[in-house]
Amino acid sequence: MTEFLPVSSTGHLKIAEGLMGIPVNDKTVVAFSAVIQVGAIAAALAYFFKDIVRIMRAWFRGLRDREERYHHDYKFAWWVIYATLPIVVVGLAAKPLIEGPLASLWVVAGSLIVGSGVMWAADRRGRHKRGEDDTSLKDAMWVGCSQILALLFPGFSRSGATMSTALLLDLERVAATRLSFFLGIPALTGAGIYELKDAIGTGAAVAPLAVGTVISFGVAYASIAWLLKFVAKHTFNSFVLYRILVGALLFGLLGAGVLS
Repeated sequence: MTEFLPVSSTGHLKIAEGLMGIPVNDKTVVAFSAVIQVGAIAAALAYFFKDIVRIMRAWFRGLRDREERYHHDYKFAWWVIYATLPIVVVGLAAKPLIEGPLASLWVVAGSLIVGSGVMWAADRRGRHKRGEDDTSLKDAMWVGCSQILALLFPGFSRSGATMSTALLLDLERVAATRLSFFLGIPALTGAGIYELKDAIGTGAAVAPLAVGTVISFGVAYASIAWLLKFVAKHTFNSFVLYRILVGALLFGLLGAGVLS
């Protein structure tokens, strides 16, 4: 449900794991979480299938024909590739930290609240005047690099970081949301594939992986459709308030010893 909502899917996964008494830094759990995200990515691929086919066709045409390289879709395909590279490099280099100290629920709680402030400020500072066709390589790189915040600080939210960055670049809300989706597809797909061998090798059974992936597909597809309709008419205030409440509640549960 939360994979593409700006409320941190990783944070919610870790909260659920904590409530069930599952160690949040367990390698099997980390790998399982990454693999079932493939179901959510499949939902994004299905929802944006026509857009993705259009962009890929433009890319292949541009590889063959120089004249086609001036088409926005051709350039956008390259921008997605370029903007994905930073998170790949940081993800591989910082993997021990991501799966270790940074997997703490204290980090999740703090990141939820700090990320809320960033989202609130971005929604108000942004002028919401640029559409999807107005995006540039600079926009894609800034938004792509912002994914690193969510990678290092679970709870910050990949969607929240990318949407906030896009809003600060003056994109309107629907364009910011769609750009967040397009940049998230290769990053999250790569993470799921990379973790697949580790998930199976560390004891994560195939049946639970399959069930989790199928469920994530169905719920994620519904949440994508709902989110795009929601942001077309509303601000991000509801998400900001929700994140603050969840972060404060998590701090309270950790402080009281209910979660550790």
